[in-house]
Amino acid sequence: MTTPHPLSRRDFVRLMSAGAAVAAAGMPADASAEAPAARPGRPLGVALLGLGNYAETELAPSLQETRFCRLAGLVSGHPEKAARWARQYGVPAKNIYNYENFDRIARNPDIDIVYVVTPPALHREYVVRAAKAGKHVISEKPLATSVADCDAMIAACRDAGVRFSVGYRLFFDPYHAELRRLAKDGDYGPLNRMSGKFCFVAPGWIWRIDKRLAGGGPMMDLGIYLIQASCMAQNGATPVAVTARELPKKNPKLFTEVEETMWFGLEFAGGGRFEGLTSFNRGGNDYEAAGPGGWIKFQSAFSYRGIACETSDRGALRFPTPVHQQARQMDDFAQCVLTGRATPVPGEMGRRDIRIISAIYEAARTGQRVPL
Repeated sequence: MTTPHPLSRRDFVRLMSAGAAVAAAGMPADASAEAPAARPGRPLGVALLGLGNYAETELAPSLQETRFCRLAGLVSGHPEKAARWARQYGVPAKNIYNYENFDRIARNPDIDIVYVVTPPALHREYVVRAAKAGKHVISEKPLATSVADCDAMIAACRDAGVRFSVGYRLFFDPYHAELRRLAKDGDYGPLNRMSGKFCFVAPGWIWRIDKRLAGGGPMMDLGIYLIQASCMAQNGATPVAVTARELPKKNPKLFTEVEETMWFGLEFAGGGRFEGLTSFNRGGNDYEAAGPGGWIKFQSAFSYRGIACETSDRGALRFPTPVHQQARQMDDFAQCVLTGRATPVPGEMGRRDIRIISAIYEAARTGQRVPL
């Protein structure tokens, strides 16, 4: 995967104003993922950096459901949007920043955590700046557009002594937690046969098809979920090799910079094999992992709401409906900050996935199997 051209803040604001983000629908998270701990004297203050579609429709509403953190700050290049959000959520004017004066957040004791929700090309800059400001950081996925950027972000948080996590919401979903449990406990033996798709049809220009902003196409935005699920099914293992093939474009006038559809395969040391598809011009949202003794299958596998899951021996699974996945995710990170325990979705996990995606792009380019 080639590194995109540098992106200025002016470019970012212009491009974000030109097109709306498209988000997949989903389902809430795993109540069991929340670690018991004493509540702080006050919930930890979270500043959302980037007030796009995901922040508006998922993160801000989720922060109304959290127990250990709250929406306390806003960072946006659009003053009118920040003012509207401030009125809606009761954020004081002193806790509103833009991208130029953001570093002043270091002097604001109301803010404990910065959640970076910009397109991936800007993650490095704002994660590093947030860490230097002494704030704990969550970066939305994918972590960055290159492994080198991931390394810089991880190092900046380590050097500043702040916690760093990736916005992997599905780690806190009960159905995906069941996939991890099956992999760990071996109910069906090794889950070595895996397959899945995650796709949607882009309605036109979206920032996700601008390589400078996104770093790639559906592989970066959607395929990463397939990678995550497959690593979960392998008890957290990393693939040892990848194969990939970019499929012919049905709409080459729209997809001028990034792939439209990608088939890829993952090979694991224990014999596990995944084959799947990701696309911005077709449908699909399913995942299956099977072993010699049974299988688990997902429909709406990677959605915010409405995930359906069944197993070969228990049929359809039903979990109590908890709050949003993102609320569990952010509360878990707040607990990590408060208690000192490690986050289950650290920056190193995000780096792992960017390394895998980089190898997939290389495999697609060369037509060769690429070892990791």
